[in-house]
Amino acid sequence: MLVAAQQQGLPMPRPSHLMTLALAAAALYIYALASDNAVLGLLAKPIPVLVMIAWLYTAPATPYRRWITIGLAFSALGDILLAIPADLFVFGLAAFLCAHLAYLRAYCGRTLRPALPALVASAIIGISLFGVLASHGLGPLLLPVSAYALAISAMLWRAVACGGVAALGACLFVFSDSLIGIDRFVSPFAAAPYLIILAYWLGQWAIASSAHHDSTDKVLTQSGARSVGSC
Repeated sequence: MLVAAQQQGLPMPRPSHLMTLALAAAALYIYALASDNAVLGLLAKPIPVLVMIAWLYTAPATPYRRWITIGLAFSALGDILLAIPADLFVFGLAAFLCAHLAYLRAYCGRTLRPALPALVASAIIGISLFGVLASHGLGPLLLPVSAYALAISAMLWRAVACGGVAALGACLFVFSDSLIGIDRFVSPFAAAPYLIILAYWLGQWAIASSAHHDSTDKVLTQSGARSVGSC
């Protein structure tokens, strides 16, 4: 629908309108958490990420933007699966695994430099968090969680290699997922749902923002190259 609107030259939603919608949905979801309203939570939870997808279509079309959009789409699917009042944790985990793989592809398209310090730090974080969760017993979730830990660690590594808001978003995403693991498998705590969703939304926003920064950086780089060539 958004693509068709662009092709037909129709006006796209203003960023301020999108932000208002996202904030309203976020407030409704926080209220749903506080009031234990599962239906309202299911309806409101995916909206902020869907709004981010709409916002991405205001950025120039690039392969990087395409992969970030795919990652956000899988994230919205994961939001829905985890908000359904049923035990669909594995399916939600699979959706977010696909999201991380899409983000990983986007970051690899931006740079392939080794970034060894980032690799070491990401490996330490991933192994440490997985070790904590595994020590408390993952049961049949051992293999799915181990695959997910590998994917998110790789995503974190490449995001930090890219730097900027991409790295910030990945760090917030990892922090949010760490809280999910601690709350579900180690020691539940009352503030977890609120901290998890706030860190998650901020992380996704930063990741989406990186697509706008990517297009800006390319314009500046191309302009600089033309200036050098004209000297």
